[in-house]
Amino acid sequence: MIIPGLIFLATYVVLALGRPPLVRVDRTGAAIIGAVLMVAAGGLSLDQAYRAIDYRTIVLLFGMMVLVAHLRLSWFFATAARAVVGSVRHPAALLVAVVAASGVLSAMFVNDTICLVFTPVLIDMAAVRRHNPVPYLLALATASNIGSVATITGNPQNMLIGSVSGISYRAFAGALTPVAIVGLAIDAAVIWWVFRRDLHAGPFTQEAQRPRRVHRAMMIKALCVAALVMGGFLAGLDTAMVAAGGAAVLLVTRRVKPDKVYSRIDWGLLVLFVGLFVVVGGVAAAGIDREFFALLRPVGIESVWGLSVVAALLSNLTSNVPAVMLFTRLIPQLPDPKTSWITLAMASTLAGNLTVLGSIANLIVVEGARGRGVTISFVEYLKVGVPVTLLTIGFGIWWLS
Repeated sequence: MIIPGLIFLATYVVLALGRPPLVRVDRTGAAIIGAVLMVAAGGLSLDQAYRAIDYRTIVLLFGMMVLVAHLRLSWFFATAARAVVGSVRHPAALLVAVVAASGVLSAMFVNDTICLVFTPVLIDMAAVRRHNPVPYLLALATASNIGSVATITGNPQNMLIGSVSGISYRAFAGALTPVAIVGLAIDAAVIWWVFRRDLHAGPFTQEAQRPRRVHRAMMIKALCVAALVMGGFLAGLDTAMVAAGGAAVLLVTRRVKPDKVYSRIDWGLLVLFVGLFVVVGGVAAAGIDREFFALLRPVGIESVWGLSVVAALLSNLTSNVPAVMLFTRLIPQLPDPKTSWITLAMASTLAGNLTVLGSIANLIVVEGARGRGVTISFVEYLKVGVPVTLLTIGFGIWWLS
């Protein structure tokens, strides 16, 4: 156990830190190095390493990335963002609209993309209307995380859970959509309360719409494919195959060069998943997962509340994808695996709202705002993140119990 255990520990330390001192190694690089060391040290044979990779998860992620890339290239998300912002006048109503739009779109597509596209639109809107942009940006970050909890395709960790657990798209959504709806209401209420002095009615200035080249034909095709993909998910078809089929249809085109699509795919995330599958596979082969499971038993990991607390803490220590990856070997050993998988998805996703570093979506919003001269401090985020996280996870525990 010693060598695989050290490799696993070193890998997860780098995942927690984001980047180790003295060397330029990011999370993806740490996963690659950890996987190679696990095989080289004899923790797994090369064939075992291949078998440790869940290719259905990789295919599902890739298929959804291709779909989202086509929607981005057609300017669908930017158009939707401007439509939401331009149609609402009162600041409080606009806050609710941002929460609702971010949550719904994140449930349908990957939440990181929603944050990437909405951030500049919200900042431009706030500048023209002379509003404080911070409450809208915090609404975008937190609501995108909350909305993404509702479906398997809402975020990468849900895709992993959906592929490994075998839970259908419809069953997953049926269990967690109420949590997302109530969570979005809680989110809007908390942000309104914290920033209520900034969200008062004032003179309304209609911002000038900058002309955008919308690829209508591409947008219509991508939306039709998206509707068919969602229909396939709800019909109970294999999610990985449906996503791959949608990607294949979209890649048959005369309007866009394939390189433009591929440049918008997060290859680093795909490689991160592959590396972590191998690292966690080595941990399982060495029996470390059983020791870890025995260590967590006194915490009450077999209960909804116990698993939620542990998952939330680990998600904030190592990020939610590595945390969920670690649990893939433990959940099948619990008395009620289905409820445990759903609980893990709920807690790991909602825990991402606790701090700025809790999820990639948060960092996309904060860094995107900083690039445009808007600063969201760590403490300012905590004023919203802490109560939203505690209240939403609390409701999620009550609902699933």
